[in-house]
Amino acid sequence: MERKKRVLIVDDEEAIRKGLLDVFVFHGYEVDSAVNGREGLEKALTGTFDLILLDVMLPELDGFSVCNEIRKVTRDQPIIMLTAKSTDDDIITGLTLGADDYVAKPFSVRELVLRSEAVLRRFQKPTDAQRTFTINGFTVDTANLSASASDGRTVHLTRREIEILQYLLAHGDRPVSRDELLEEVWGYSRGSSIETRTVDIHIAKLRRKIEDDPKDPKLLLTIRGEGYRLRPENCGS
Repeated sequence: MERKKRVLIVDDEEAIRKGLLDVFVFHGYEVDSAVNGREGLEKALTGTFDLILLDVMLPELDGFSVCNEIRKVTRDQPIIMLTAKSTDDDIITGLTLGADDYVAKPFSVRELVLRSEAVLRRFQKPTDAQRTFTINGFTVDTANLSASASDGRTVHLTRREIEILQYLLAHGDRPVSRDELLEEVWGYSRGSSIETRTVDIHIAKLRRKIEDDPKDPKLLLTIRGEGYRLRPENCGS
């Protein structure tokens, strides 16, 4: 018998915490919960969870700090941040710290379950055997989550950023749409109709790391009406 997936819900709002607990139990998950950041961090580091749902605004230790501490120990723990702070800066902060996705409050339970399932599917995929690849003068190390330039400069990447680059590189002969990236990189089901700006935010973050001028990108291009692509002559494997 296949074991149930384990979810940790960290949220200080009792109604939300209990509501999510009931929903995920109903969908066949084993669920634990925490009422503040310090308790959530302790459970995250001492237990084994397939997914952590982490509120940003928590007593004792905020969700950004909890996510950061978890990432110091493990880079592969799936984390979705739940946040009432839905500005791009706040979302970018969470994603930069290593969250795999964010869901802005108020959210629909259906959307949260779908996005949780997408994150879990992504982590069940077999890992790519390719350890390194090159792009625009950078050598990307997929194990160490970093990219080293020929001038000695090193930038740190998240696993999701690396997966975006790998997918665009593998399909460099054509533009890749946002929906395709959501399906193939994020693991969202086809036709799930989830509204999210996460692709655009990740692309903007990547440009700040690998472009000389992020406002005038020469490598990671937007093809109007079609999606994104890497400039072929700057890429190699």
